[in-house]
Amino acid sequence: MAPPILKLDDIFLSFGGTPLLNGASLQVEPGDRICLVGRNGSGKSTLMKIAAGLVEAQSGEVFRHPSATIRYLEQAPDFAGFETVQAYAEEGLGPGDDPYRVAYLLEHLGLTGQEDPKSLSGGEARRAALARVLAPEPDILMLDEPTNHLDLPTIEWLEDELRKTKSALVLISHDRRFLEKCSTATVWLDRGMARRLGKGFAFFEEWRDKVLEEEEIEQHKLGKAIEREEHWLRYGVTARRKRNMRRLGNLQALRADYRGHKGPQGTIQASVTEGKESGKLVIEATKITKSYGDRSIVAPFSIRVHRGDCIGLVGPNGAGKTTLLKMLTGQLAPDEGTIKLGTNLDIATLDQKREDLNLEDTLAHYLTDGRGENLLVNGEQKHVTGYMKDFLFQPEQARTPIKNLSGGERARLMLARIMAKPSNLLILDEPTNDLDIETLDLLQEIVAGYSGTVILVSHDRDFLDRTVTSTIAPANPDAPDGRWIEYAGGYSDMLAQRKGAEDERKRAEKAEKAEAAKASGSSAKTGDGAAKNKGKLSFKQKFALENLPKEMEKAQSQIDANEAKMADPNLFAKDAATFNKLAVETEKLRENIARMEEEWLELEMLREELEG
Repeated sequence: MAPPILKLDDIFLSFGGTPLLNGASLQVEPGDRICLVGRNGSGKSTLMKIAAGLVEAQSGEVFRHPSATIRYLEQAPDFAGFETVQAYAEEGLGPGDDPYRVAYLLEHLGLTGQEDPKSLSGGEARRAALARVLAPEPDILMLDEPTNHLDLPTIEWLEDELRKTKSALVLISHDRRFLEKCSTATVWLDRGMARRLGKGFAFFEEWRDKVLEEEEIEQHKLGKAIEREEHWLRYGVTARRKRNMRRLGNLQALRADYRGHKGPQGTIQASVTEGKESGKLVIEATKITKSYGDRSIVAPFSIRVHRGDCIGLVGPNGAGKTTLLKMLTGQLAPDEGTIKLGTNLDIATLDQKREDLNLEDTLAHYLTDGRGENLLVNGEQKHVTGYMKDFLFQPEQARTPIKNLSGGERARLMLARIMAKPSNLLILDEPTNDLDIETLDLLQEIVAGYSGTVILVSHDRDFLDRTVTSTIAPANPDAPDGRWIEYAGGYSDMLAQRKGAEDERKRAEKAEKAEAAKASGSSAKTGDGAAKNKGKLSFKQKFALENLPKEMEKAQSQIDANEAKMADPNLFAKDAATFNKLAVETEKLRENIARMEEEWLELEMLREELEG
């Protein structure tokens, strides 16, 4: 086993009160692919900053190999002193690094390099920061929420780039699918301590639940041991005083351990306050269009949204998702076509830009709209501090300004507000940003169990697969031209349908070419058919012509069997590895069928030609 190039041991850090890190450890070896997971506020970013040398621990040992290079992706990059994005990205290069790699990365991240850093959007700033840390190909690459503000094509490109890199990786992300594809080891930061699993994130949740279950059993055993010792002290046969004092000391130690045990952070206890039932038809859009200058954002598009639907909008940044969403909800009039909204609509909206937040507001003022100490939740009066505890906020935070909260805490706060508001139509724009895995699970359950209608914009493929009933995406994702298509099912279903449509198009093109070649061959061989008939298929060609249809049928049967297994909605959650294995196998089978079809078509054309 290679020696570590980075090692943190027994790290302690406290900002007053309960320690944030209390004996945490982290070890990185060459080639590692580590995902760092834990609840919001558990200290993941802080531990990563200590590893990168940006924060100093109060105690513990930090070893960095003298020759190792480390690059850390900042959440808020500092562009001060740089006139262009390219100059900022090139600053990350070392003496022996390839300067052309910056241009390559900027191009694939959708930047020219000549942008003014002062005018970058959140997504553009994240892309520029990625180019800066990826360009040197360091020994250790530390990425804190690298997928935030990135669209799906860029996330998938980044996954491929990280799979090819020789750098050791330490990743923090809320994106399950991203972590599953990019990690081979998991470090779980929980209550100040770090536990390591020698497998990727796909195996984490089952392992975490087992650890917590074993911990609960041990705590129960400790409680029983205390009961036994107390019973002995009360009713046991009197023995030597020295022995009694020793057992009394043991009892006090057991009690201290029991009282000092800090259980895992609780889970959010919340549900959406549902309003009165809306009409059966929620939204009807008929041939709506929208253009800005010569650019078409929405070409003629029609859709009917019914009560209970959950619709996801996906696509690259700039494709027009927000424009289409605003048109569907009546906030923006179409250039042509009509939008009809249903009756009795109560709309609750979560905006990805968090524009609804006044950073000077306190948590209590924000949740109650400044209307005293209580709010109405599901028809019942509830004190604001009690409602805050449902979302894992402490009562003493009621007077805390929102500006002091982390990104994850702000996301939880906004969820708390919209869940208290009666609604029957939820509009969620990037709802998964900054949420930890446990809160994502809750949000998924809420959306899946919501009796009203949901329209959400998201780049989280796993969240889309687990929640939506249909997906709206650009017809041409590589170069959006305003045409949108609604696909049944989630993101993976959309990809499968696109693949099927593309395969069908290719088959049609092959058939057209075959017909054209057949017609051309027939006219060319007029008058010399007898000569052609002298040729014949080889034994190998005859065998392939007869057996290829059987092989194709066998492969299709296997595809059908795999898809039947993958249709189980619980398979991915229970056994992601098996699901992914089936998906890869199915894709290879489809490719084999396409190859066999092409080979059979060519042989059939040759047979017809030889037989005249």
